Amino acid sequence: MKTCPYCEYVEAQIEKSEELKKKFKIVDIGAHILNLKRFMRLRDTNPAFDEAKRIGDVGIPCYVLEDGTVTLNSTDVGLVPMPDEPEEGASCSIDGKGC
Repeated sequence: MKTCPYCEYVEAQIEKSEELKKKFKIVDIGAHILNLKRFMRLRDTNPAFDEAKRIGDVGIPCYVLEDGTVTLNSTDVGLVPMPDEPEEGASCSIDGKGC
C-alpha cells in the first residue's frame, strides 16, 4: 500500500534488483477494491495474522509464498527488514501508531 512506509521500503528493495523482481509480485491493496477484498479475506482467515490483529496492526506488508504459506516477516522471504522493524515483522497499526 503506497501509504505504508514498511510496504514502500519492501517495494524499493524489490525494484532495485532484477532477481527480486522475478521472485516477487507486488499487490497494492489500495489500488483496487478487489485487491483489498482478497487481502481482507486472507487476513480474516489465516492464523499468520492473529498477532497483528491482537495488537491492532493491519498486517502489511505480508508475503504469500508459492506453497500458500503466509508470513509477515521480511527476513522469511529474503528481504532486509526496515531498520526499526521488529524481528517478528512489523505492520501498520489501525490506531496509527505503527506507521
